[in-house]
Amino acid sequence: MADWARAQSPGAVEEILDRENKRMADSLASKVTRLKSLALDIDRDVEDQNQSLGGMDTDFTSVTGLLTGSVKRFSTMARSGRDNRKLLCGMAVGLIVVFFILSYLLSRPRT
Repeated sequence: MADWARAQSPGAVEEILDRENKRMADSLASKVTRLKSLALDIDRDVEDQNQSLGGMDTDFTSVTGLLTGSVKRFSTMARSGRDNRKLLCGMAVGLIVVFFILSYLLSRPRT
């Protein structure tokens, strides 16, 4: 702003305006460069996340197939007879006991 007070001729005013325009253009160019690098980083991040999501989709599809088959086998075994029901109840109780033992062992403080 002090330059404006010193400017006494139209040529000096134009020179001041030219310097200010160049400074502002340089500032704008640096901001555009930063925005471009930010946009490229976002693009890379999105591509990585899309690949991860695609892999998760494949994994979930295979797990769904495994669970469907397990549920069918479980239903067939539960409907097949009394001996299988006893075995099934024994397995269920055993799994519950193992679950509680593991949860106790993992939750207690380590010494």
